Amino acid sequence: MINKFLLNEFGGRIKQLRLQKNISQEKLSFLTGFHRTYIGMIERGERNISLSNMAVFAKVFEINISELLDLKTINPNHNYKNYEIKSEK
Repeated sequence: MINKFLLNEFGGRIKQLRLQKNISQEKLSFLTGFHRTYIGMIERGERNISLSNMAVFAKVFEINISELLDLKTINPNHNYKNYEIKSEK
């Protein structure tokens, strides 16, 4: 089961960083080499991206991957307890 909560939080983080850099999805597409619709899907929490793609975003935003994954910057109440695990129902 894909954790929609986590995907939405991560997508919000990507959007937050993009807006901080004052760049469009189209410009981010150019900088990352990813299609603009793929970036939109990430920002909407519709795509579960790979670690190697996270590294591309981190490089473009000039931050470490750990900073990219700092989801408390968009949601101060972010907590690992909100993650779903396959075995939990």
